[in-house]
Amino acid sequence: MSELVKSLGVIILLIGVVVLAVPAFTGGVNNSILLAGLALIIIGYLSHIVINKRVE
Repeated sequence: MSELVKSLGVIILLIGVVVLAVPAFTGGVNNSILLAGLALIIIGYLSHIVINKRVE
């Protein structure tokens, strides 16, 4: 369970990458999708840092 918690930030980051990649291949790119993907990547990055500092 601890390994899943430690990987939560990376999982969120990868979801953000998928949110950006799928519309890029299908051709349905708009600003709201790009902002949602960017937000998920930033949240995943920051949560990865915070979680790994707190969970040892």
